[in-house]
Amino acid sequence: MEIMSVQNARVKEWASLQEKKHRDKSGTYIIEGVHLVQEALLAQAEVEVLAYSSETGMPAELKPLLQDVPGMEVVGVSAAVIAKCSSTNTPQPVFAVVRKKPRGAEALLAMKDALVIVLDGVQDPGNVGTIIRSADAAGAAGVVLGRGCADLYNPKTIRSTMGSLFHLPIAEAELAELLPEAQRRGTLLLSTSLQGAESCYSHDFRGSQWLVIGSEGRGISPETAALVDKSLLIPMKGRAESLNAAMAATILLFEGMRQREIHR
Repeated sequence: MEIMSVQNARVKEWASLQEKKHRDKSGTYIIEGVHLVQEALLAQAEVEVLAYSSETGMPAELKPLLQDVPGMEVVGVSAAVIAKCSSTNTPQPVFAVVRKKPRGAEALLAMKDALVIVLDGVQDPGNVGTIIRSADAAGAAGVVLGRGCADLYNPKTIRSTMGSLFHLPIAEAELAELLPEAQRRGTLLLSTSLQGAESCYSHDFRGSQWLVIGSEGRGISPETAALVDKSLLIPMKGRAESLNAAMAATILLFEGMRQREIHR
């Protein structure tokens, strides 16, 4: 099957997925590029449509993954269609429409000795995506997105995850309800603060611990701060006043990974 016209109703539907309201309404989102599509297929995500450039053909990396994908429609499209559905200035030769999956936090609550990253109002999609990527790289159990965070399915968030979106559990939850429940199950809640009482390098990261990262400008909300058990200081020697959310999260995640690997 091929679709060449940007006026095609299905093309308009795919292009609309660049906007959150249409993603919410349809329960689907769009991913662009060979790498992201490859990661989605390898993770057995529910890919509904795979569209590729009729001019350049199906990317070789994807051909072995097309077998036995139930319900997936493969469509050749024109360069104009790809451009219309793309969020970048230099569109990739392939994109896919993927069905959203449930994002509850029960699985994370049930994990023992889990290192989890919790985002409270992190609004920059690049930071949200980068933190998900860092959590994946550091072997974290998962990520929780609280209210006020950038949309997980924003194209910039998805690109910034570099495929890690498909590698680890990512929950969306109301933190005022979830964090007390995590504490009741024995989880230690941590945050970062320039006034933190303890360095992140002297803190013991073993056991069940959730790291709460706040927004770039305001930090964590007062309601969330009231629930946190301990605030950690990330020592800095230079003149920079602070680190952005993704950098702070990455430092804590990798220190947690280092300690846990040493004490295995």
